[in-house]
Amino acid sequence: MIKSMTGYGRAVETVNGREFTVELRSVNNRYLDCSVRLPRIVSFAEDTVKQAVKNAISRGKVDVFISIHAEGGEEVSISLNKNVLEGYLGAMRQMVTEFGVADDISVSVASRLPDVFVVEKPELDEEQLQSDLMSVVQKALEGYNAMRTTEGAALDQDLRSRGNTILELVSKVEEGNGKTVADYRARLEAKLREVLENTAIDESRILTEAAIFADKVAVDEETVRLRSHLQQMNTMLDGGGAVGRKLDFLLQEMNREANTIGSKCTDVNLARIVVDIKAELEKIREQTQNIE
Repeated sequence: MIKSMTGYGRAVETVNGREFTVELRSVNNRYLDCSVRLPRIVSFAEDTVKQAVKNAISRGKVDVFISIHAEGGEEVSISLNKNVLEGYLGAMRQMVTEFGVADDISVSVASRLPDVFVVEKPELDEEQLQSDLMSVVQKALEGYNAMRTTEGAALDQDLRSRGNTILELVSKVEEGNGKTVADYRARLEAKLREVLENTAIDESRILTEAAIFADKVAVDEETVRLRSHLQQMNTMLDGGGAVGRKLDFLLQEMNREANTIGSKCTDVNLARIVVDIKAELEKIREQTQNIE
């Protein structure tokens, strides 16, 4: 099954006392471009998150947003750095004795001095934290891919429908092209009779001129290739996977055949049908821009 390049996924899970929120959203892009925004506490996991995205997505501009909330806050231990405080107090008393300044030492003053307190946080188990985070990332990716698959199914149906429409139009071109040659021969013969009046008409000359004209306007090769390309498109859709870029190249070939058919069509009605074929191909091209 093909997938759309646009999608959204979100997962919120509490793992080992931390609430992880992971959001993914993507838009069309020629290649894979992944941007990850995450808290500093898990900045070391950025490459791992990007690799997980790369394993699940072939192309598209993907933005990943991660937030973490610790239930009850982090356990923090705060203690007094006695040696540092004694050094500060000794120096300040010396200032009072030697310089006669007012002794206004207080707890509020001392607590603002650098390194008076020692703040200790529990050692972070990065391996466990990354494991917890990635379990939530995978759930977000599952939801994200489910949405892309649903959109991909709609794209698949639309492309096949437009392909069938083109096949019908191609059949009309093939039918009309044969009639165009017959009409040309009839007009040529009528013109010759009008010009030559009672003079005998050279039937071989009419056949030769009709054959030359038929060769000029023949679109058999182009319609056969166009049909083949449409069948190839359906085969790619059947195979699924990341076929967007291949379809884009295939559309270039189909447009080339349509342009050649258009250049050979001398009949106004056939020219209009070719315009309809090109319009359908353009709609298919627009849709392939959304396919991974």
